[in-house]
Amino acid sequence: MEDQYYDIDRRTMPKEATRELRRKYLRYKDAEIVYSMNHKKLLELAGKAGAIYRIDGYVLLDRDIFDQYLEQFHEAPTAND
Repeated sequence: MEDQYYDIDRRTMPKEATRELRRKYLRYKDAEIVYSMNHKKLLELAGKAGAIYRIDGYVLLDRDIFDQYLEQFHEAPTAND
């Protein structure tokens, strides 16, 4: 049981999975999951943001640009009286 705690592969697995999710560029299918949007809306917003990269038939979305664009839609918290 104590050996499982010190198993390096098991301890580094969550870090690698998190790193994989936080890639700078995402394909649309992955971006749809990360941003919880359908393909059409994601394509529309990513185009307006200028976050689309087209390379040899691949379409990638730059997360940093897209996240920055999405911040303009952030609403301030409302007072709960």
